Amino acid sequence: MIGQLMGRQTVFRMTGDVLAGAGRRQWAALGLGLFGCIAAQSALAADCPGHPDALGTSRTLVVDPREHPRIGTMQYPETLPLRDHEVVLTFDDGPLPRYSNQILEILAAQCVKATFFTIGAMARASPEGVRKLREAGHSIGTHTQDHPLGMKRMPIERARQEIDDGIASVTAALGNGAPAPFFRIPGLSRAEGTEDYLASLGIQIWSADFLADDWRHVSSSRVYDLAMKRLEEKGRGILLLHDIQPRTVAALPRILHEMKARGYRIVHVVPATPELAATPTEPQEWQLHPASENVAISHWPKIPNFVIGNADMLPAPSLADLDWRETESIAIAQSSDRGRRAGRGVPLPPEAPWPRQSPPPPVGAAIALPVPAQSVFEVREGLRTAMQAIAPPRRAELTLPGHDEAMSVDAGASRPTIRGRPHPGRTRHAAHGRRGTLKHLVQVRKRSV
Repeated sequence: MIGQLMGRQTVFRMTGDVLAGAGRRQWAALGLGLFGCIAAQSALAADCPGHPDALGTSRTLVVDPREHPRIGTMQYPETLPLRDHEVVLTFDDGPLPRYSNQILEILAAQCVKATFFTIGAMARASPEGVRKLREAGHSIGTHTQDHPLGMKRMPIERARQEIDDGIASVTAALGNGAPAPFFRIPGLSRAEGTEDYLASLGIQIWSADFLADDWRHVSSSRVYDLAMKRLEEKGRGILLLHDIQPRTVAALPRILHEMKARGYRIVHVVPATPELAATPTEPQEWQLHPASENVAISHWPKIPNFVIGNADMLPAPSLADLDWRETESIAIAQSSDRGRRAGRGVPLPPEAPWPRQSPPPPVGAAIALPVPAQSVFEVREGLRTAMQAIAPPRRAELTLPGHDEAMSVDAGASRPTIRGRPHPGRTRHAAHGRRGTLKHLVQVRKRSV
């Protein structure tokens, strides 16, 4: 049916011409009424007839997708240039009439404008739901054709087909005009090929700054608690919700009421057109928490990965490289200066406790050890005393009282010997031992005579 109405290639080319410049007039003629209506209704959102306590829409933010192709700090460095306490509401996965229509009624009661990321299959099943979004003045983006959760693992050809078919289905549902060049990847699943393809089409990828987990099996109270808690932590940003969930329908009125009570303001985002210029901003405004010049950066810069071509070390300096004459001149200058200051009565600093450096030996000189003095080898007691200390022991002969025999005593022996017979304490002598003892005693008597 889509191919019969417009043809996928025709829709794709028309969407790519949104910001490319070649078909600006044709696209403006088709979409000017849509975005002009959005801008006009957003500008008057502060006046909400019949609802004086409504939250309203504080302002309209016009962005150029080509200048900032990826936003949302959950995945990207940049986000929308919002001020403190400003919130952008986004809804995914619709339209589903049973719940999406209730979401539209709640937003209308508060005069709040949001951005809806529509699935192509849902738009084909409920084209009147897509047109209701346009009539209410909301921005309409796309969310693929069938909401695949594994786009990061998907071949790029299939990913392109999901994107193109989703745009074609939403365009066909609108009947007149095209969706905004806004796109959200299902499951916030990043894929480099998908991101590059969308950037080539001039389509801005939206992530989010915080979630409310309304797609999980939680209560509406839990959705409200998470939305407000995370909003308070961020201070501003893009909130991601789903217009096909009953818990979101139940939690949304309370969320909007509490936002107004805490001083939060709703911002409506629309794309720039040839007739509608982008809102002037500064680069730091696209940062959720820009670095301040008065606050130190809390992390060190990353060191780039590079290969050192030449890792040779430089040679260490030697003593010969030092100019010792310069050192001596400095020492002499300091001595003369110290003398001049002493004459003026200025107290001098104490001398350094370490000794002055001695001049280095000549380069190439051989290192010689000191020769020991002669006194090292002298013996104090003399040569005679040294020889006596190492001489063998001499035998002595003495006569014991009551004995006529003489006894020979050896200083190194453990038992005395009496001439002519053994000592009473001895019980056994060998014959050759007695003869040797008698011969020795005769020699001693001859020397003594």
